[in-house]
Amino acid sequence: MKLTSAPTLDDIQAAHELIRPYIEYTPLLQSSQLNNISGSKLFFKCENFQKAGAFKSRGATHALLQLDKNQLKNGVVTHSSGNHAQALARAAAILGHKAYIIMPENAPSVKVAAVKEYGGLITFCKPTLQAREETTESIVKQTGATVVHPYNDYDIIAGQATACLEMLKQGPLPDYILCPVGGGGLLSGTLLSAHYQSPHTKVIACEPEGANDTWKSIKTGSLVPSINPQTIADGLLTSLGSLTYPIIKQYVNEVITVSDEAIIHAMRLVWERMKIIIEPSSAVPVAVALSAPEFLKNKTVGIIISGGNIDLTKIPWL
Repeated sequence: MKLTSAPTLDDIQAAHELIRPYIEYTPLLQSSQLNNISGSKLFFKCENFQKAGAFKSRGATHALLQLDKNQLKNGVVTHSSGNHAQALARAAAILGHKAYIIMPENAPSVKVAAVKEYGGLITFCKPTLQAREETTESIVKQTGATVVHPYNDYDIIAGQATACLEMLKQGPLPDYILCPVGGGGLLSGTLLSAHYQSPHTKVIACEPEGANDTWKSIKTGSLVPSINPQTIADGLLTSLGSLTYPIIKQYVNEVITVSDEAIIHAMRLVWERMKIIIEPSSAVPVAVALSAPEFLKNKTVGIIISGGNIDLTKIPWL
């Protein structure tokens, strides 16, 4: 049964049990070199090792498992620049349903290819939120498919919250958690998990300077949409949602923005020092940690590495 309010701890724990057969219990890694650079004790929750290469598999799988047969009979539809698209296409394929995916025409080719491999039925649109939503409405009218929003959905939020739920069991309870934010599904889920399981832990939202709608929304106290965002972190281009924003507003400790230059530097360091592939969006909280803000010095810091889907022909430092 679909959730109609912000997930409780029981909801998040139930979501974790429900999706367990379909996802990876991803590792929590450390790097002494990055600890030395940052001056903090860093723990990386590596959702780049998740099914379909990103945390989005958690929310997409949970959302589909909450729908009944009538809601699933004509398939599901979503709009996404990549990671949610892949996650929903994969989950739908496993559960035996059609997935109609609306993707902006500038979506990374590696993510488009993955959606096709999972059997997703792609319709391209202009790279604006209005175009995404209008195209989604058109597909719903044509097919009768059920919309699974990429982040503005309590079942999605509960699924994404399971990444933090795991992290808090795997390592020491952190003083801070650094989490990237685009539409806010992962951040709002992380905030709720931390609030329920480790109330002393402060959660910092990490955002590109060129897509800083969360920073603006928290500073002004009202929801500010993302208009013409410009950043290499392609997974963080979307605006906060009507369900994610109130959770973020209530629980987030601070929003910190970083430049694309800092994002690329952090991404390269992780590749070189940790020997793992992360995408630019994942490097945003790493860039915050490496900027070594004084309040993180000598603290235990959890970092959610959100995904590792990147076009290897377009590595930004080459």
